[in-house]
Amino acid sequence: MSGPRVAVISPNRGAPSETFIRAHIERLPLPTTAIYGGGWRRFTGSGPIWPLLRYPGRALGLIAPAAAGRLYARALAAKLKALGADVALAEYGTTGAEVLDACVEAHLPLVVYFYGFDAWREPIARRYRPAYERMFREAQAIVAVSRSIRDLLEAWGAPREKLHHVVCGADQAAFQGATPAEAPPHFLAVGRFVDKKAPQLTVSAFRDAHAVEPAATLTMVGDGPLLEHTRRHAASLGLQDAISFPGVLAPKEVIGLMRNARAFVQHSVAAADGDREGTPVALLEAQMAGLPVVSTRHSGIPEIVADGETGILVDERDAAAMGRAMARLAQDPGLADAMGKAARQRALAHFSQRRTLAQLAEILTRAAQS
Repeated sequence: MSGPRVAVISPNRGAPSETFIRAHIERLPLPTTAIYGGGWRRFTGSGPIWPLLRYPGRALGLIAPAAAGRLYARALAAKLKALGADVALAEYGTTGAEVLDACVEAHLPLVVYFYGFDAWREPIARRYRPAYERMFREAQAIVAVSRSIRDLLEAWGAPREKLHHVVCGADQAAFQGATPAEAPPHFLAVGRFVDKKAPQLTVSAFRDAHAVEPAATLTMVGDGPLLEHTRRHAASLGLQDAISFPGVLAPKEVIGLMRNARAFVQHSVAAADGDREGTPVALLEAQMAGLPVVSTRHSGIPEIVADGETGILVDERDAAAMGRAMARLAQDPGLADAMGKAARQRALAHFSQRRTLAQLAEILTRAAQS
């Protein structure tokens, strides 16, 4: 594979919800190498970048923070050079801020990808804002997964000419085959059980849909801090037999569920700490599979779900409206089928993984040549 070698720097190795980062490592049409970890524990497949980092607590106790930071930057810079990287892709704005000094030390162009929490979550924004402002000056390009994040970063001082909007995209070969008209009135939700996805509101909405269509069922895939609370909420509404919680599933299992669902549902909201979505990958994948989406007018979701065409959007925290939308699709398989077909066609035209990876590769190539 030709083109500049990309060092993809990510805080997590193999997180189930970060399929978009795995796609950058495995499917970007450029040669890539991966560096994982956070803070003092960054590592590659060949081990820690700096021997002392095998014992981070001891290292921090022996070295003053400022001096340790300089040593860390030099060690990571040396690792990036040894890997033969031509450009670095930092997954999340926070990662970009953490590796900026190393990239400057290595004279390595830096591209930073913002996804959501790294821009919206207020404690993160307060902590990293000074580092972001410097990063905006030093980085070659800043990529935002939604227009709303792009606009926020520009308001914070990111130069417009450095800003790019690229959604994550969905694998068109893997996500296909949904038949909403033939499926029972079964709804599917996939995602972490966290505040910004408000799973308890999805359950409340489903209660109303189930009252209208008693044959309706719901599967909520994933894990997270609100899982047990959501289970208890479902049981308190008498829905324990209508809602299943299978936990984290492999992508192939999720695709199988999509192929037997009437619609995909997600009630995203702004969390108390400001955290919001970017453009949720699960919604892109569901539409690519051919499912209509019932979701909220939240952050980048209206950018990827055409209300009334590929799905139905409601206001944040309006569980009653979401319940009515779900009931409508439960009772009208023809409407679900038409929306699902429109969703697939729109996703193919605008949100295929092949298209979005090509857009990112172009940005990285230009950065490497700068």
